[in-house]
Amino acid sequence: MQDLKEPELLNKVAQVGVIFWLTKIVATTLGETFGDFLSMTLSLGYSLTLVITMSFLAITLFAQLSSKKYVPLYFWLAIIGTTTVGTEISDLLDRTLHLGYPLGSLILSSALFATLFLWYKKYRDLSIYPMTDFRKEVFFWVAVLFSNSLGTAFGDFLSDSLRLSYLGGTLVTSAVILIVLSLHYFSKVSPVVLFWVAFVFTRPFGATFGDLLTKPVNMHGLELGTLNASIVEFLIISFLIFIAHLRLNRQNMLSCEKLKKN
Repeated sequence: MQDLKEPELLNKVAQVGVIFWLTKIVATTLGETFGDFLSMTLSLGYSLTLVITMSFLAITLFAQLSSKKYVPLYFWLAIIGTTTVGTEISDLLDRTLHLGYPLGSLILSSALFATLFLWYKKYRDLSIYPMTDFRKEVFFWVAVLFSNSLGTAFGDFLSDSLRLSYLGGTLVTSAVILIVLSLHYFSKVSPVVLFWVAFVFTRPFGATFGDLLTKPVNMHGLELGTLNASIVEFLIISFLIFIAHLRLNRQNMLSCEKLKKN
C-alpha cells in the first residue's frame, strides 16, 4: 500500500509489497494460534503468557532496534512478537479484566490513534520510509503493537459479540482488505493512510483465520489444534523470511555492482 522510493537497505523496515503482506498475514495468524497455545492449550493463563511473550518481544525488539540496517529475521521476529503480545493484551483486557470486546477495542484504538498523533506531531508524516531515525522507529513499533492488539480485539468482537462465525469474520476482514487494495490501485487516497488501515485489518484477519483453523468443529472451526496450526505457520513464515534474505542479498549485490561501475 506504500511504494518504496529509497533502496531497501537504507531503511530499517521491510519493503512493502506482496511478500510483505503475505508475511504479515502469516505472522498475525501465528501470533494468534501460538498465543492461544500458550494461554489455553498449555493452560498458562493470560497473565503468565503475557510475561513470556513480552520477554520474547523485548529480545526481538532489542535486536531490531540495535541493528543499523534492515535484517529480515530481526524485523519479522519482532512483528511475530508484537502479534503474540497483542493477542495476550487483548485477551487480558477482554477476558481477564472483563472489559468486553467493544470497550477493549475502544481502549486499544485510542492508544493507537494517540501514538500515531504523537508520531505525526513530531515528524509531520506517518510514512515508514525512510526509517533510519531511532525515535521514529520506536513510534513505529509502539503503533505496530497497539494495532496488533486492536486487531485481535476487533477480530474477537466480530466472531463473539456480533456472533459471526470464524469464517464470517475472516470474510468480513478480507473484504476490508480488498477494498483497501482497490483504493490503492484505483483512487488517489493517501498511500500512507491505506497502509495503516491495511496494517490494522490484516491483524483481525489473522485472528479470525487463526480461530477458524484451531477452534472445535462445534464452534464452526476446523479443529486443527493450536500446536499443529502454529507449526505449519512457523514453517511458512520461515520460508518467507528466507526469501526476504535472498532478495535483500541480491539487491545488495546489484548495488555493489552499480558502485563499481560508477
